[in-house]
Amino acid sequence: MIEIDGSYGEGGGQILRTSLTLSILTGKPLRIYRIRAGRKEPGLKPQHLMSAHAVTQISGGKLIGAELGSTELLFYPGTIRPGNYTLDVASVKASAGATTLIFQTIFLPLGFATNPSHVILKGGTHVPWSPPADYIKEVFLPTVASMGIETKLKNPMKGFYPIGGGVLETTIAPIQTPLKPLQIQNRGHLKQVRILSTTANLPLSIAKRQLNRAVDLFTEQGFQPRGETQAVESPGKGTFCFILAEFEWVRAGFSSLGAIGKRAEQVADEAVEGFLGFHQGQGALERHLADQVVLCMALAEGESRVTVAEVTDHLKTNIWVIEQFLPVRFVLKQDPAGGIHNLHVTGAAWKIPTSLRDFYA
Repeated sequence: MIEIDGSYGEGGGQILRTSLTLSILTGKPLRIYRIRAGRKEPGLKPQHLMSAHAVTQISGGKLIGAELGSTELLFYPGTIRPGNYTLDVASVKASAGATTLIFQTIFLPLGFATNPSHVILKGGTHVPWSPPADYIKEVFLPTVASMGIETKLKNPMKGFYPIGGGVLETTIAPIQTPLKPLQIQNRGHLKQVRILSTTANLPLSIAKRQLNRAVDLFTEQGFQPRGETQAVESPGKGTFCFILAEFEWVRAGFSSLGAIGKRAEQVADEAVEGFLGFHQGQGALERHLADQVVLCMALAEGESRVTVAEVTDHLKTNIWVIEQFLPVRFVLKQDPAGGIHNLHVTGAAWKIPTSLRDFYA
């Protein structure tokens, strides 16, 4: 059994999700304790609990001690069972728990099955402290597609805090294992910048203000972005500004959410500032993409090499968790000239053992 301290480093929820994913893939039982210890409200939140229930459902595993507020759980994985699943955070508790984080917990295990899966996730799709659905669709999935991961994502209904109620629909195709290594050491030239400004159940004029502010800021810096506004479907109210930067070799995404009392211009300012900070720095992968792709790198065959703009505690924590399960060691070094960090790993060339393929079918 693998024992994981859920209070290690930063990102207690991330520790849980990565541990659950690797427990299924490796077949190793998991005990995770001190989950989110030290937080104002420690223990499992709805999205964390739903992630645990999700991996149990797709693997036929056994879960012990998983309740809202629990700081410890045991998970005994079964065998991956592709199929059609509907996972609703509201079944745990009415909330805007992040569906994108649940998606990131299950998409690799289902991808390593021999048949496709279709999953509907219900809950928050655009909520604080989690990647928005646009980021997963436009940045994360295109990046890992080069490794052999074919996953499609739709977001027909947005889910904003505090109501949630959004919908993600994903089709996960079987992965041709082992994964190809990820090699992105340079961004290349900036091809285009796109701005998406949305509102749900609020005047479209708010989205127009967000877009106009973002365009003005970009123009001042010499950029010529493409932008659009949208009124989107949602059970609740919300606004959102998403910036997609398409470079020659990589994509990067930056976003900001509206809130009560928060001006539309501030929403735009936050998203644009995220882009400008990245563009003025070095490294191919922006901070969020870096910590999201390391698990794929660890499972791939051969050496993956990337450069990162910023080494976050989340990145270091995710690497630590991965190294508890897999026989890999990441190397993270800062370039002597400064400003850029090189990250590489020789992956485990992971694939479903031949003797288990019939069980995973």
